[in-house]
Amino acid sequence: MTRTQVEEQLTFGVAPLKVSMFLDGADLDDMRQAAKLGVVEGFTTNPSLVAKAGVLDYRAFAAEALSCVNGAPIAFEVLADDLPTMAAQAREIASWGPNVSVKVPVTTTTGESTMEIVSELTADGLSINITAVMTLDQVIGVAQSVHPDPITFVSIFAGRIADTGRDPCGFMKEAVEICRDKPNLRVLWASPREVLNVYQADECGVHVIVLTAELLSKLALRNKDLEEFSRDTVSMFYNDALRAGYTL
Repeated sequence: MTRTQVEEQLTFGVAPLKVSMFLDGADLDDMRQAAKLGVVEGFTTNPSLVAKAGVLDYRAFAAEALSCVNGAPIAFEVLADDLPTMAAQAREIASWGPNVSVKVPVTTTTGESTMEIVSELTADGLSINITAVMTLDQVIGVAQSVHPDPITFVSIFAGRIADTGRDPCGFMKEAVEICRDKPNLRVLWASPREVLNVYQADECGVHVIVLTAELLSKLALRNKDLEEFSRDTVSMFYNDALRAGYTL
């Protein structure tokens, strides 16, 4: 499938989405495919995803991932849990390439704010992705701490907010307003749960949404005729029953 064919599937003759899409994961084949098709503008990873992929050497994984993304932005996360070591790791990770953004958790595991080092690192020109953000007070802290020059991201875990029974859309709209005075601070919708989140993020004015390869593939369903989709689903059930050899 060519990039043009993918773009046609994503628009279906309607206005293109304004929100940028990043691939979230640690599968190198998925990264290569997404970079080849040009359907995402960047990539993100985290230690949990990297570990789930069976990676044993974090630095080696990062080097190979960098070779897969054709210079597109990609984020790798620090591994430490104290501010001095986090800052040192952030500087090392940033040295891996000009397209690297460094993920720094919004707090340590004990709840200590990382805004001190976020301010220091962004003042030195590093692109930082402040991750695991889930409160508006945290968003305000990020907006007040980041230096205005480098491209930075505030990764709000909207899916986890939704898991608690709260609608994340109002939250995300407020976050966009909070960050408006710093044009290089990008609001990122993290932990999406369904493709609908892409359209919600777009409506909220969010700058970036991260997607798994599975969710990214479902974007081709945009504006699909629902009667046709219904028949496709009936056919799936029927054919699966045939393949399984079920009888009554």
